[in-house]
Formats: sequence, structure tokens, C-alpha cells
Amino acid sequence: MNIEKLKPIPKHIEKRIRAFDKKHCPEQKGLRFYAYLTTLDKELIKITVAMRNKGKQEQLIKQVAVHGIHSDECYVRDMEYCYLGICAFRVGWYDEGVKYRYDIRPHYNNGVWYSAKDKYYDPYAHVINLEYILTIPKYKYSEIMNYGGVKILKYLRCYERYPQAEYLIKLGLSNLADKRTILALLEKDKAFRRWIINNKDNPNLKRHNSATIIQAYKTGNSFEDCKRFIKRKSALYADKDEDLKPIKKLFRGKRLERFFNYIDEKDISYQLYLDYLNACNHLCLDMSLNKNAYPHEFKKWHDIRIDEYNSKRATIDAVERKEFYGEFAKIAHKYLSLENYENSEFAVFIARSPAELIREGDFLHHCVGRMNYDQKFVREETLIFFIRSINEPTTPFVTVEYSLSRKKVLQCYGDNDYPPAVNVQNFVYHKWLPFANKQLTEIRKAA
Repeated sequence: MNIEKLKPIPKHIEKRIRAFDKKHCPEQKGLRFYAYLTTLDKELIKITVAMRNKGKQEQLIKQVAVHGIHSDECYVRDMEYCYLGICAFRVGWYDEGVKYRYDIRPHYNNGVWYSAKDKYYDPYAHVINLEYILTIPKYKYSEIMNYGGVKILKYLRCYERYPQAEYLIKLGLSNLADKRTILALLEKDKAFRRWIINNKDNPNLKRHNSATIIQAYKTGNSFEDCKRFIKRKSALYADKDEDLKPIKKLFRGKRLERFFNYIDEKDISYQLYLDYLNACNHLCLDMSLNKNAYPHEFKKWHDIRIDEYNSKRATIDAVERKEFYGEFAKIAHKYLSLENYENSEFAVFIARSPAELIREGDFLHHCVGRMNYDQKFVREETLIFFIRSINEPTTPFVTVEYSLSRKKVLQCYGDNDYPPAVNVQNFVYHKWLPFANKQLTEIRKAA
């Protein structure tokens, strides 16, 4: 497209634009856009013109954008994209005598044609002479007069590549006639063509986007279910959280839909499933098997796999740090009497090894298995105690960090670093802590 060959707005086109504008914009206020079709260098082009009123009578009109059907670039002049709460454009009229800011010419208003990518500078504009397309033989049967959409050139490009676009308009589905994903599937899939014909009167085909329609066809699920699935899928893949990568990698296509249904049915979060999935991966389980990916009793198998994983880690850790484990056990034995408080509701255990800290931290999703708590334990800076329910003495419940120098509880947390229930706090602070301090005094006297 050679923009230098562009001719001014033809008189008959300008006349039609003014008549249309007067009819559809009787107040004659604000900036308006219209468009007309012509040919430049044997290429169909759409020329967008801007209109506004100067004073009460004078109407200003000029060409501001040119888009070609086969051009990768468009041309624009005296117009700038701006954001004013909604997507909008502004047009400068300096040469037409409309001046602002003490007669300073706007930076975008120099009358020069500039090139840009074709998708830009294409405001909504009614095409005045749509029938012009029918004078071009290859578009004669394009059904363009019944298209009804805004993106005329986009539709014609689709029609050139996918003639099926014409049939969609004839079926009353012009909203799909410029959707390449729909057209590409129509071209290669006979079953999809039959499905579209059978559902042509279904209002959902006009209400939903291409992705939802294709999902409904492929799965047989309702349009609303497919819309929810796609929205959820988009949110998952848009999430930048690195921790979610294992889920994204494992569940794709139909498996992702089943995964969403599974976690909804079991009422579990991404994070809880991730704990299970990471444990299974470290245990080298085959997660392509449904029995591993979707266990019938999730909470049961979650606890089993986490326990197996923690045991494996603890075993490896104990071998690698054998001497340190021995030192840890000596300190635990030294202060063993601090756990002997008798209570009918709760039991207290001192950590016997770093492995137990690892298990506790992983089970309750806090940092006691990391952050050098084992080092502080061996240096006798703090001790770690586990609060257990009498009825479930082996299940992690609440973790306590106790300062030997200050004789006070530094931290007392349950799952995910949440403070425990009031009755647990009362037990820790008002019953066990005085007992522990008394026992510590006795140990130091004996030393």
C-alpha cells in the first residue's frame, strides 16, 4: 500500500457520511468516526474518517486511518490512542483552526501519515459503502451484507482462508464468522460441522466465546460448565506462583477438568494437593495412574504419603548427620523431665531428633523443620516440644518453642502458623509452662 497515492474523500462519499451523521447523531456533538471502502494499488482498503463540529454550523471531516486487507501495517495521522476510563482516541484539528493550549500544536497533529501495526488505530466506525465489496468478484458470495460485525476486513480475511465463514452467516451465526479457531475446526472436523448445524438455534452459540463453544462440543458438558472450567483454567495458568508448576505439568486437557472436579468433590485446596503431589513425586510414584492422582480417600492417603516422605527424608538426614543426631538426642534426654506433666486432655513430648522436627514442620506446614531450629536446640538456646491430644498421641497438633534462658514460651502454633484453640493455650501457658520452669530449676540445681 503506497499511502502517497491516497486520494481525498470523494464528494459523493462525503455527502453520504454527512447525511448518515445528521440522521444518527442529530445533536452533532463530540468526536465521531465513519469509514468507507475503496481500492489502492489493487488492494481493498478501509479509510476511517473523523468528524466534529466547529462552532454551531461548520462540520470538520478528514481521513485519519487507512487499513488494507492484505497489509501488515496501517497508516494513521492526526490521531492518538489515549485512555480516558475506556479505550478511546483523540484527533487533532490544528490545521482546521481548532487550537488549544495557547495555539500550541499537539505532538501527534502534524498532518503526516505514520505507519503502525494493522491491529492498531481502528476505532469503531460505521462503513458507509459496504456494498463496494460486492464489486470485487472474489467477495461476491461472501455474505458480507449480512455479516453485521464491526471488523469488516477481519471477516474478509477469514473468508479468504475459510470459505465456511459464509455458511455460518447463512446459519445466523455471524458472530462466529470471523473466529479463526471455530473456522479451522469446521474445516477439518465433519462432526463439528454437524454439531454446529444441529445447534444453530441454540442461543448459547451467540452468547459464549470460541473457547467455550469448542469445549462444549468436545466434552458434551453444558456451556456454563465449560465457561467455568475455562475461567478456572485461565486463572491457574495465569498464576505466577512457582509452587503450582507440578499441578500445571501433571494435569492437562481432560485430566485438568477431572482434577478440578476431584478437588471440588474432596473439598481440598491447591496447597493441600501440592503437599500430597510433592510427597508422591519424591517417593517416585507413577502419577499417571488414576489411583495415585485421584485417591478415593484423599485425606487418608495424603497423611500416608506425607508420613512416608518425611520418614524417607528423616532416614537420609540421619545418615548424613549421624554425629549431630547423637548430640541432639543427648540434649533431649537431658531435659526429658520437662515433658512429664500429667493431664487428662493433652500430652507433651520433647523432640528427640531433627527428623521429628522435619515431620512436625511438614505435617503442620510451618518452619520448625527448617530455619536452624535443630541447631538452636543443640546449643541449648531453645527446646522444641510437641503438644498432642491424649487420644491421638502420634498425630502432630501444636508445636511449642521454649526458651531455656528466659523460661518462657516463644512460639505456640498449630497448622499453618495459626494460634491454637483457647483451651490449648490455657494448658500451655498456665499449666505446662509453670511445671516446665520448675523442672528446669531442679535440673540446674542437680547440675
